[in-house]
Amino acid sequence: MNTRIRRIAVTVTAAAVLPLALSACSDNGDDSTKASASTASTGEAMSGSTDAASADQPFGSACSAVPKTGSGSFDGMAQDPVATAASNNPALSTLVTAVKKAGLVDTLNNAQDITVFAPTNAAFAKIPKATLDKVLNDKAELTKILTYHVVGQKLTPKDLEKGSFDTLEKSKVTTAGSGESYTVNGSAKVVCGDVKTANANVYIVDTVLMPTS
Repeated sequence: MNTRIRRIAVTVTAAAVLPLALSACSDNGDDSTKASASTASTGEAMSGSTDAASADQPFGSACSAVPKTGSGSFDGMAQDPVATAASNNPALSTLVTAVKKAGLVDTLNNAQDITVFAPTNAAFAKIPKATLDKVLNDKAELTKILTYHVVGQKLTPKDLEKGSFDTLEKSKVTTAGSGESYTVNGSAKVVCGDVKTANANVYIVDTVLMPTS
């Protein structure tokens, strides 16, 4: 009698445990599926972020003024060294005049892997005409100012987020910002950034940078 009772008890226990075990297996399977789906989703999100980060296109409010086609367009500028590329952009004509007066065309065109902070015509227009005329006719001072706008390495937007860089003038410029909003030396705004030329990355700014020394 006791043996029969024990057998019934074992059978009942096994019957009770089996559904629980099957349920646990089923739950684990669901978790695995969820984990796989989550991993796939994360992978897709990371892939999307990478694609966005690798877009590497010019940005900023003033980019719309750049010609869509021809030598002054973004594609056209990418084919020429920086001084030549700037000469094909109507918004940089005052800068180009200054570069020519300082005798820096060949220096900039022959440099390798540089960054140029390029003031627009409107940036130069902020300087009183008498002062600007004086600077344009003082080659040493003009050279000092222009070389202060050039960094001896190619800077990406990521580099500009919080940076301090030596210029060809031998003093530093500082940058800050994120996304599509950056400043140089705390006040000059990048209005069209990450413009590629054959030998430089160009950031067009709304203010002429002045060396402190």
